[in-house]
Amino acid sequence: MTHLLILGAGFSGKAIGDVFKEAGFSVSGTTRSAEKAESLRTLGIEPILYDGGAISEALAADMARATHVVQSIAPGKDGDPLFRIGSPALSVLMPKLEWAAYLSTVGVYGDHKGAWVNEETVLNPVSARSVERVEAENHWLDFGKASALPVAVLRLSGIYGPGRNALRNMEDGTARRLIKPDQVFNRIRVEDIGRSALFLAGKRLGGVWNITDHEPGPPQDVVAEAARLMGLPVPPDIPFETAELSPMARSFYGENKRVSNAKLRAAGFEFRFPNYRQSLADLWSSGRWRG
Repeated sequence: MTHLLILGAGFSGKAIGDVFKEAGFSVSGTTRSAEKAESLRTLGIEPILYDGGAISEALAADMARATHVVQSIAPGKDGDPLFRIGSPALSVLMPKLEWAAYLSTVGVYGDHKGAWVNEETVLNPVSARSVERVEAENHWLDFGKASALPVAVLRLSGIYGPGRNALRNMEDGTARRLIKPDQVFNRIRVEDIGRSALFLAGKRLGGVWNITDHEPGPPQDVVAEAARLMGLPVPPDIPFETAELSPMARSFYGENKRVSNAKLRAAGFEFRFPNYRQSLADLWSSGRWRG
């Protein structure tokens, strides 16, 4: 039986698990807490407790039966937990593996002053976390070459979906229209992350893939669209220079690029939510925006 193991079954991991289950896979996923383990079980994902350290007997047993694996755990300063010195080789841990995916970020491209980037663009990561992602990407791609397995690196743009979106922010009173001239971001609906992973797995495709919507745009436009759908006043403009932001939030605005998904579309994948307007309209009309 085909079995998917999700290392780090969070927001994206659970969406991936959903579509793989629908396709007939058995699915397991790791989490750090017993409380989250119960929530995974209610979703039909077999939970395994794992803190990113030593591999337990339970996790090793699950790895041994995995035909597919998705790694969604951020590497951190010590690197990807599956490639740390002293860890058993992946080929030993997962002898039945047919396909693997590593969830990365479009942050690895760095700043391109609003220009378009694609999978062939030279990487220029700015933040420490993006530098760590590049190292982890290379570990996974090298593993794929050495083992002759398709390993896909999924570079994700800003993730949103049910329970995590501008509509929720409007309701919570946390939506802000930060204005930085010419700033744009790409986004990706979480369900399309799941669907793209299944698409690549089904075609046994490896390599690097941008998982992002069709339309990079100013972040304040997304807030305005959410307000329009809800019939609420548009929040006031806040100049970026004077906005109170965490260092991490501010760092996101230090990178400006338009990310192309042409490679994935050329391979035959069709996005269900190609832009934020269509996606927010779906969330609002379906009532799923609250999660």
